[in-house]
Amino acid sequence: MTRADLIADLAASNPHLRGDDLELVVDAVFGQITAALARGQRVELRGFGAFTVKPRKARIGRNPRTGEKVPVNAKTVLAFRAGRELQRRLNHRGGSIEPKPP
Repeated sequence: MTRADLIADLAASNPHLRGDDLELVVDAVFGQITAALARGQRVELRGFGAFTVKPRKARIGRNPRTGEKVPVNAKTVLAFRAGRELQRRLNHRGGSIEPKPP
């Protein structure tokens, strides 16, 4: 699903909201998640999962084509851990993958 697909699905399920407003909401949510991760904070979305950033140390890697040793710089990587509800829905335990009604 792309960002545009997400906005289109939200617009279809919420006809009382304008598409432009939904686009602003989606951008704001993703912007806040991105900003928190850039600050090194953990972002947890209950029932969905948690995003964290993890540091990776510099190391010596290997070029798979030539076998030559190459330096790999230290970096920060994004990690995601799925929540229990998402895992349950993905594995179809206890029902459909449709969200529970509020």
